[in-house]
Amino acid sequence: MIPSKFLARPLDLAGIIKYSSDSVVSKTVLDKKTGTLTLFAFDKGQGLSEHTSPYDATVLIVEGNAELVIAGKVVKAAAGQLVIMPATVPHSVRAVERFKMLLIMIR
Repeated sequence: MIPSKFLARPLDLAGIIKYSSDSVVSKTVLDKKTGTLTLFAFDKGQGLSEHTSPYDATVLIVEGNAELVIAGKVVKAAAGQLVIMPATVPHSVRAVERFKMLLIMIR
């Protein structure tokens, strides 16, 4: 179920989620059969280890700068930039500085 506070209004993505020391924080904004929207806040030095997804995964950097590794290639992205990670291709995420991102998964 979508929290009513997220419905039918503009959302300040950076303001919805807060950083936590030495952690990765996540918050689901939308969860449907057809896909999900999940916000993440990464403290410096934190990340998500290499993994794959059966679906294309799209990342929108909301705040700061991120470093992603997709199929062994380093991809740097800054606030306002979008990166599409192809289905079944190994990828990871690393915070060279604190950053926030919106993960968009469409099944």
